[in-house]
Amino acid sequence: MSDIIHLLPDSVANQIAAGEVIQRPASVIKELVENAVDAGAKEIHVLVTDAGKTCIQVIDDGKGMSETDARLSFERHATSKIREAADLFALHTMGFRGEALASIAAVAEVELKTRLADDELGTRIVIAGSKVESQEVVSCPKGSNFSIKNLFFNVPARRKFLKANSTELSNILVEFERIALVHPDLSFYLYSNDTVLFDLPETTIRQRIISVFGKKLNQQLLSVDVETTMIKVSGFITKPETARKKGAHQYFFVNGRYMRHPYFHKAVMDAYEHLIPVGEQISYFIYFEVDPANIDVNIHPTKTEIKFENEQAIWQILSAAVRESLGKFNAVPSIDFDTEGMPDFPAFNESGPIEPPKVHVDSNFNPFKTASSPGGGGSGNYSRQKVDWEGLYDGLQKASKMNVPEEMPFAEEAVEGSESDLGADSNGLLQKSQESTPLYGSESTLEKGAQHFQFKGRFILTSVKSGLMLIDQHRAHTRVLFDQYMAQIRQKKGMAQGVLFPEIVELPASEASVLESIMDDFSAVGFELTSLGGGSYAINGVPSGIDGLNPVELVRNMVHTAMEKGNDVKEEIQSTLALTLARAASIVYGQVLTNEEMSNLVDRLFACSTPNYTPDGLVVLSTMKEEDIEKLFSR
Repeated sequence: MSDIIHLLPDSVANQIAAGEVIQRPASVIKELVENAVDAGAKEIHVLVTDAGKTCIQVIDDGKGMSETDARLSFERHATSKIREAADLFALHTMGFRGEALASIAAVAEVELKTRLADDELGTRIVIAGSKVESQEVVSCPKGSNFSIKNLFFNVPARRKFLKANSTELSNILVEFERIALVHPDLSFYLYSNDTVLFDLPETTIRQRIISVFGKKLNQQLLSVDVETTMIKVSGFITKPETARKKGAHQYFFVNGRYMRHPYFHKAVMDAYEHLIPVGEQISYFIYFEVDPANIDVNIHPTKTEIKFENEQAIWQILSAAVRESLGKFNAVPSIDFDTEGMPDFPAFNESGPIEPPKVHVDSNFNPFKTASSPGGGGSGNYSRQKVDWEGLYDGLQKASKMNVPEEMPFAEEAVEGSESDLGADSNGLLQKSQESTPLYGSESTLEKGAQHFQFKGRFILTSVKSGLMLIDQHRAHTRVLFDQYMAQIRQKKGMAQGVLFPEIVELPASEASVLESIMDDFSAVGFELTSLGGGSYAINGVPSGIDGLNPVELVRNMVHTAMEKGNDVKEEIQSTLALTLARAASIVYGQVLTNEEMSNLVDRLFACSTPNYTPDGLVVLSTMKEEDIEKLFSR
């Protein structure tokens, strides 16, 4: 039998290894910027074209590389950070495995210009698909200049699975923010298609957080600072009233490196127990400083997961630190003993007599008696003007009989021009849709003249030919509004309702880029947004029928939902926006509905193409068959 095991060619092995480290353009930027930080750079410029698919350029003013180092840096496992296995537990740098440049060069066209500070000339190297195409001496500034073009040009399958430019740019911004937040002593600049997205000069940690996420966050930050022999914890948490369901900014950093850690996340959230609603999140920026020998960062290719030696003890320290900060915030306000402007309180004199305060009361005063009434008493100058209250109700009973029908179980039986047709409900229950013709199935046809009953403020009970139907009112209204918003998006006929005082929504760059990509869909639903620059948008109009909702939070939630889905198909993004808006605008559990409102809701529900389920697959209605009901009373 012939041998079947053989060694892979270096080019194939490099591409396989690159798949673990380089997943998208954001991965390239992460590796190159971290290398620039390790090189001692003070200014780092990142330029991307077409969200990094066409070109990524990272320029730094670090110490640079010699000709030999520049050539050797693209070999696998070539590194200046470690020499033996023991060095893995004494790391003070971002990169150490020597995989980044080799992985990038395996799947892209790379050009490097670099020069040491003491050299007059630098080195230019061009590599494509792990093959060195040229190496020459050039004149260039001190530091390194990496240009990465045509990412995944030799791996078409990988390139095909890259997302839309807006999604890839959002991922780039997320990686850039993580590095910028942990290095406030460095200056970072990010450009996308010649547009400046970030201009972050050297500053403090607090100011860097504000520069990245907006000035509004400044009033919400509470400092955390505790130092023990095991670990030092510092950073900021936010006030409990800033909790939100989506879009919280949550960051852990260990020795200048971003990490994910669900266990420590639970420590922070447990400290907010009973302070924020269940299911909501708060923002935090926590920085750990620990002995490198007590952590292991070499357990994940992207180094975003870190193992701690004393996780349980650190959990308790972190939880105590967060609780202490919250305790300071919730402390009882201290009394200001500044005597300026204080009233003059007399000193207590034990020898002097104590007299109760005197209250003067006119015992003859009676506000219910006029001067002309018998026994009016008093001075006789008090009088009350007689009001003809009955006259205020003239014509009211007659008008009510004209406007309110005696019996109107179905929307289509309403008098033309009545409130049912014109719509007067903020939730749109009394607004007839264009497709209001009921499309009932044969099995669930409503009985003519059937009354509707509301149970526990959540379900609508109605009689159908096959038995008794129970309808979830919130899910039913969500189904109705979703179809309505989707029709508006497709036809671009969203009804916008202008606001008297425009509200301002501020978004970080990663969220603003997503909003720009789906701005047309927002307009189609009925939002009128105007960009003010710097990630700020003025909300000049909102969709009709969402009275009582916070438009700022609604826009944020819709953007966050679009980011979580990561969809590139236009139809799916539109569906996400319509569903988020429908959930927010639909009637809530516990809202009492009249029989007319229930009738209209049921009619509009069955006018939908799929009334049985919500857009996300939840059951809207259930039918209890007549024979099953009869069995309950069989004996």
